[in-house]
Amino acid sequence: MDHKGRLRRLQQELSRHRLDSFLVTHAPNIRYLCGFTGSAGVLLVNERGSVFFTDGRYISQAREEVDGRKVAIGRKAPLLAAASWLVTRRKKLARAAGVLGFEAEHMTVLARKQLADVVTPVFRLREAPPLVERLRMLKDAEEIDSIRAAVLLGASLFNRALAAVRPGTKETEVAAELEYAARLAGAQEMSFPTIVAAGPRSALPHGRASAEPIPAEGFVVCDFGVILAGYCSDMTRTVYVGHHTQEARQIYEAVREAQQAAINQVRPGIAVGEVDRAARKTLKRRGLDRYFTHSTGHGVGLEIHEAPRVAAGQTEVLRSGMIITVEPGVYIPGKWGVRIEDVVVVTDQGCEVLTPTSKEFIAID
Repeated sequence: MDHKGRLRRLQQELSRHRLDSFLVTHAPNIRYLCGFTGSAGVLLVNERGSVFFTDGRYISQAREEVDGRKVAIGRKAPLLAAASWLVTRRKKLARAAGVLGFEAEHMTVLARKQLADVVTPVFRLREAPPLVERLRMLKDAEEIDSIRAAVLLGASLFNRALAAVRPGTKETEVAAELEYAARLAGAQEMSFPTIVAAGPRSALPHGRASAEPIPAEGFVVCDFGVILAGYCSDMTRTVYVGHHTQEARQIYEAVREAQQAAINQVRPGIAVGEVDRAARKTLKRRGLDRYFTHSTGHGVGLEIHEAPRVAAGQTEVLRSGMIITVEPGVYIPGKWGVRIEDVVVVTDQGCEVLTPTSKEFIAID
């Protein structure tokens, strides 16, 4: 991973936002910038470089993983250790009060107060915009390869789920089969709690697997992903159990058409809101748009939900290297739901759908 290049780009952003120093506290952002995968650490970045702070539990891990950064092991919590180090150093240099940026979205009120108590009046605290998250939107070739591998591993599990989907089988049993197969295939863990929602529960967009049995008739939504080498995958397929009706087939085909319409819009220079609009416009022609109750997609990478958000009114413009999901759905309360989801990478020429799994209608008798 090009940690040095990422750090240089962040340093340019600090200069643009007039920040003397910046405290990175969000674990995925720390991993992105220096490679550390532990649960306790703070990366201090300024124009001269960076220093990574952790505690005694991670001495060996930090020295092994942190790429090209000075590692400081402190007795204090990493945030306070970084703040104290920065204040001491600035006093020695006899510099005037500076501006210290921090990730407000990822810091508790208590942590912010503790930080202010240490750095005031040597630094003025400033809530920084999501600087690292914006850098993370554009994936490099190595990241794309990592996500592709995670997507392919996840997709390879779908047949295991299909084999388990039968009337009377509990949703949790289907999820367990899938998750066990994921571990055997080498996944670190699942990207999120596996969704298996059958019958009327398929109308719940985030219907996590429950102890409810799969009914004799109805849709079954399977939404799952795996983490491989730190990077997430995400996919959804919906199948029908029992003898399907014409209405069920029409609902499914409407969602599939909407998803393809959205994918057809994915290319550099297009606002993400236009991708969302294509899906909704297609469903509106079928009289189903009021049953589409969530955004069309989201970025995916070190976290399962990243920028950009692919939703109505969002103005972020797609660029080559962005990776998003495209996942429209229709949810009719008390009856059924359908969602189809792929992971898509924006390319110079347009886009590439990374998820290889067929989207043909599947009925399980």
